[in-house]
Amino acid sequence: MKKILVLGGAHLDRRGMIESETIAGASNPGSWMEEAGGGGFNAARNLSRLGFSVRIIAPRGGDANGETVAAAAREAGVEDMPFTFLDRRTPSYTAILERDGNLVIAIADMDLYKLFTPRRLRVRAVREAVMESDILLCDANLPQDTLQAIATAAVANQKPLAAIAISPAKVVRLKEALPQIDVLFMNEAEAGALTGKTVTDIRKWPDHLQALGLRGGVVTRGAQHVIAFSEHETAVLRPPVIDNVCDVTGAGDAMASGYLAAIAQGRLPSEALRWGAAAAAITVQSFSATAAELDVDLLANMLALVPNAEML
Repeated sequence: MKKILVLGGAHLDRRGMIESETIAGASNPGSWMEEAGGGGFNAARNLSRLGFSVRIIAPRGGDANGETVAAAAREAGVEDMPFTFLDRRTPSYTAILERDGNLVIAIADMDLYKLFTPRRLRVRAVREAVMESDILLCDANLPQDTLQAIATAAVANQKPLAAIAISPAKVVRLKEALPQIDVLFMNEAEAGALTGKTVTDIRKWPDHLQALGLRGGVVTRGAQHVIAFSEHETAVLRPPVIDNVCDVTGAGDAMASGYLAAIAQGRLPSEALRWGAAAAAITVQSFSATAAELDVDLLANMLALVPNAEML
């Protein structure tokens, strides 16, 4: 069984869903939910449900929200290795969504992640977890110098490194580490923040990103075409049309999960892109940021609806 180590965000997600047409500057009827989330944590749970041995290392406060995260890790079969700060608040992400599931605005209370410093990577348990893993996955919730230290550790231990961009404001923290990253998962807004470019043709992204030293990446555009590239191939895919979208939260993390699951099995990026699209399609049909029902069989069933990627 492949071992994946995740270093990144594991926090509380709060999401409010507006029930009717959004009226700015006014009270809107809607509903509210809370659950454990975070880019790295969502991917960790998905990968565990797909049969991988997954560990996660993330900062946490000594509060009830931290217990919520710990319980979610246990439920998904993820080995939880937190840095716990008893006198601090567990990070949180609060989002307001339109009735079609698209984001209106969000607030990220993530100060605790600043305490995940490069020094933490020198802790014996962390060093051993890095050495024992087959793949490292980080996300841009962490400080820039920590992300660079993770990239350095990946190279030193000859481990492939994947990363999740998280947001346009945070992805720039990965810029110095790009030459050490094997695959970066991002949407177009995040790719634009990283490169300073705006493109109308998604096929242009690989050139812009490789010019920064990035070895491989996946750029998504919601329900529109997604592109994946490595040092050896580039592929474009139109995701399957999903009629009953419940919530798009976690779709990008699911794309990363499915893609990495395929890569871990030795599949090419073109096929990995299909796996990622299938995992994302399953996730957007769930009201949660991860689909509890996700497993190998369900992914295989959804793959039957995903077209082959076009090679460029």
